Amino acid sequence: MGNIKTIGKIALQVAILVLFSLAMNYLAQWLHLPIPGSILGIIVLFALLKMNIIKLTWIEQGANWLLAELLLFFIPAAVGVMKYIPLLEHDGVQILIVVVSSTVIVMASSGLIASHIVKRKEHKLS
Repeated sequence: MGNIKTIGKIALQVAILVLFSLAMNYLAQWLHLPIPGSILGIIVLFALLKMNIIKLTWIEQGANWLLAELLLFFIPAAVGVMKYIPLLEHDGVQILIVVVSSTVIVMASSGLIASHIVKRKEHKLS
């Protein structure tokens, strides 16, 4: 029974995050903002979390599930690349350089930020 309750809680939290994302997409479009709604949503959600308007426990399990399954969200994009074989044949090396360098930058910055957060949490606990 506990698993069903947990799954239901995660589904509800994911639904909340999806609705929030859709609302921010609509807001960005309605206000003609030059920023994508998904980025606006991340910024607004972060601000609401920092101001304790939204409690982390309200969305934490759903967000963790989405992060754990993140790789699945890239499959459609990877399959879509197959439509651009001529472009890859012509500019493949340049694209590969950009993809590899941006991946390294994201991995390094994510690692540094994660280690900084862990150190801050350890410092708060001690």
